[in-house]
Amino acid sequence: MIPQNTNNKPLLLMSGIGKRFTSTPVLDDVQFELRAGEVHILAGENGAGKSTLMKILAGVYTAYTGQIELDGTPVRFKSIHDAASAGIAIIHQELSLVPTMTVDENIFLGRELSKGPWLTKKQMQQKAKALLAGVGLEIAVSKKVGNYSLGIQQMVEICKALAFESKIIVMDEPTSALTDVEVQRLFAIIDKLKKERRGIVYITHKMEEIYRIADRITVLRDGRYIGTAPAAQLGQSELIKWMVGRELSSQFPRHQANPRQTVLKVQDFSVPDQAGKPFPVVDKVSFELRAGEILGVAGLGGSGNSELLNGLFGAYGSGVSGNVTLQDNAYYPTGPAEGIKAGLALLTNDRKATGLILGMNIVENTTLAALKKYAPFGWLRPAQEFESARKMGQSVHLKAASLTMPVDALSGGNQQKVAIAKWVDTNPAILLLDEPTRGVDVGAKHEIYELMNQWTAQGLAIMLISSEMPELLAMSDRIIVMHRGKITAEFTAEEATQEKILRAAMGNTDKTDKQGSSHH
Repeated sequence: MIPQNTNNKPLLLMSGIGKRFTSTPVLDDVQFELRAGEVHILAGENGAGKSTLMKILAGVYTAYTGQIELDGTPVRFKSIHDAASAGIAIIHQELSLVPTMTVDENIFLGRELSKGPWLTKKQMQQKAKALLAGVGLEIAVSKKVGNYSLGIQQMVEICKALAFESKIIVMDEPTSALTDVEVQRLFAIIDKLKKERRGIVYITHKMEEIYRIADRITVLRDGRYIGTAPAAQLGQSELIKWMVGRELSSQFPRHQANPRQTVLKVQDFSVPDQAGKPFPVVDKVSFELRAGEILGVAGLGGSGNSELLNGLFGAYGSGVSGNVTLQDNAYYPTGPAEGIKAGLALLTNDRKATGLILGMNIVENTTLAALKKYAPFGWLRPAQEFESARKMGQSVHLKAASLTMPVDALSGGNQQKVAIAKWVDTNPAILLLDEPTRGVDVGAKHEIYELMNQWTAQGLAIMLISSEMPELLAMSDRIIVMHRGKITAEFTAEEATQEKILRAAMGNTDKTDKQGSSHH
């Protein structure tokens, strides 16, 4: 069992924490306190210093100023192993599992159960099963972890932390890859951990999550400590003000759109299942899109909305079927190159896997999709490429020390801006945006919304997928709803409500819902 914290000292106290990389201070005199049995949200924009603070706690960074106390005893960890043995576990946003190893091997990685030199495989499998049962999962622990969905992998990662009997568990954006059902399961686990008097540090950009599970909230801004308050006493607008340093005029600044001529006409468009199942993932879908408008595409996991955008862009090659007219010309999505040529740009929902090349620098990533522009006769013109990347960076308010730094050194919000800049650089007529603000802080979200307004004002047409319902409702002029590959409803901005969209997304094609007209 976890040692009980009998004295009234906090479980964790970090005080006066400072950290520099080269000459730049990333953290400056930061405080953080965690009590046993509480969920403490660590909030702040991307680049505020949250991950750096947690890496100091986890023993990743060992050079820092200030001090850390565990149960009232000063500690200074020399390594990750050191921190783990002291009862600290971190569940990172980027999972640290080895896909080619089995579930039980992953859970006990680095501290395998053994008798003498022999691994006790059976014991590990039994313990792994018990841990997984504790989080409501029944899966084969002898299967490779890479065979399971991201959501299940996230749960395995949590079991890894529980196997340590950790007193302090840090969860960094744990729900970014989870379905609604898995999120509810995670919250149930968190309630259980609280009852066991463990302390949970939780990092998220999702407002509804913050207010669903937080006991207290601490805010960092630009590497400095802003304040700590009980969640019940810190309202949403006040929290945003703490994080951003100013009041955002409105969370979703949607300007009045003036839809113009139709730029995209889709009739009976279908996308076959990529895993070879007999049913198409997009099934005879028809809709129109106008210049200057934002068309929201709502749907739950598995609805086919992402596949619709990918299929139109040409990501699946010529296996798709149906009639598509783009700017009055017949268009066949046979590949991404054709899509780009025809004036389409697709911002995918996973910037690390499909949006950016992490080892390349900002300039190289920004100009990647429009490379032909910078190499008119097959020879690349680096000066021209650099100048264009500088202008694109300015237009999306990119914050970076230098354009030659690798994109994986940027915060999530700035990585997303590079991915956006890459597509805007192709001068598209239609932007397909799949989760454009995923894992992005409040301030950067606001900037992305403002960019969307600028683009539509210039006559660009946008198709928008967002799993954040308030964002979808506020930014869309019209919304089509998908369920199992079919469009089940269409609403104007005025007609759309969260309830109507959810009903249609769950396949309830109530005829009154379908009357949504496509006119304003």
